[in-house]
Amino acid sequence: MLALRLTRAARLAVQLRRLLVAVASAGTGFLLLCALGHALTHPEAPGASALRLAWCAAPLAATVYLAVAVARTDPGTRPRPGLSAIGLGPGRLMAVSATTTALSAALGSVAALLVFLQLRGDLTGAPADGAMTEALALGQRLPAPAVVTLLTLVPAAASAAVALNLRPRAPRPAPSAGSRRYGRFGAYGWGAARETFGTYGRYGARLAPASSASASASASASASASASAQLADGRAAGAAPVGGGGTLLTQASDTPPPATADGTPATPDAVPDPTATPRPHTTTLPWGIAVLTAGLAVETYAGDTATPSTTPSAAVLAGWALTALGLALAGPGLTHLCGRLLQAVRPGALRLLAGRVLMEESHRIGRPLGVVCSVASAAYAAAALYDADGPDFGPLSTLGALVVAGCAVATLLTAAVEAKHDRTDTTDALLRLGAPPATLRAAAAVRAGALLALFGPLTLIVAQLASLPLAR
Repeated sequence: MLALRLTRAARLAVQLRRLLVAVASAGTGFLLLCALGHALTHPEAPGASALRLAWCAAPLAATVYLAVAVARTDPGTRPRPGLSAIGLGPGRLMAVSATTTALSAALGSVAALLVFLQLRGDLTGAPADGAMTEALALGQRLPAPAVVTLLTLVPAAASAAVALNLRPRAPRPAPSAGSRRYGRFGAYGWGAARETFGTYGRYGARLAPASSASASASASASASASASAQLADGRAAGAAPVGGGGTLLTQASDTPPPATADGTPATPDAVPDPTATPRPHTTTLPWGIAVLTAGLAVETYAGDTATPSTTPSAAVLAGWALTALGLALAGPGLTHLCGRLLQAVRPGALRLLAGRVLMEESHRIGRPLGVVCSVASAAYAAAALYDADGPDFGPLSTLGALVVAGCAVATLLTAAVEAKHDRTDTTDALLRLGAPPATLRAAAAVRAGALLALFGPLTLIVAQLASLPLAR
């Protein structure tokens, strides 16, 4: 009920994004039903039907990716102060977001079922005729369990992906600065003290830190009490304060040291305990290049062993999937590299601002950029595969391509909107400092031009390498 109320009370932009999820879910559900119809029409060719069903994984993955991006930008399910007191903590909001996504995807699945039944003639009695008749299973009874399973696949996958990506995460503290030490077997990390062999299994060893801590706390409390008593006696007598060992204690000022953010007084010997900050995803760049190379190799092998058919082989699907995964993994690192290149060779204020924004947003817009590049390269390779001498590009292939391309572009635009909303405070601060709005627009244009200059040639190179073995 709460998810329904949040859905009704959302703004127009949020409703449009949810409508995009419903449309993508409808397209994917229709393709799944057409694969079922092809299996019913051609029971003698289970391999071709299974291959059609496997190719539905591409629009399914694109729909799930769009649903996750839309759920991340939903303002109604973001944690706010005070909501935990009424039972709307991060876990509950995650469940509400997953339910809202499931409702949008279920609406699309129902629309796909209605369109499929309409084309079959089950609603009006007049079936459609044309190139899609063999995928509609005309004159045959649809198995209800198979229909329900295929139609619930998209809502279940989308809601599970949203729940996995929006689950509450506890912040992990960063490792303290110091020399690396090694303790007992398996204790790899930054230890405060080195343990000898057998320390862990010794009786009472785990209780020693607590007892030692309490003893040190009581000792420090008694020492501070004695020092304060001596200080009071010295001030009362008009003499200088004397320490415990008879040494003279000098006082620089009566002002106490400033307190830290958590309320504890700062001391010169205190070492701050910083929390883990999100690092740029540059470590996935080598993995992305490796996976991309593997995908191109698989596509080359598929091109050498390809035979003319209406549906590309499973090896082509695996190669395109690896290529898309490699570009998605390399996207954040390439975006971060693009931001660094913008700041190279004595940058001005404009290039410095554009480069820093790209570096900060590389983890958010880099992966959608990589997915868009993979979709564009796959479209180029598909145009080379479905040429004048090859098989025809049917209506179902057109629908699948439109679903995948539309989801990729919509995800990129959604990520750009999310990044713009997240840097609203920075933009307002720059405007308050006197930065002209034209400078901010010029920085946005510089960022767009730099990304286009980097990802455009990369897309063309990957598309050319992917299309060479398939065009032979």
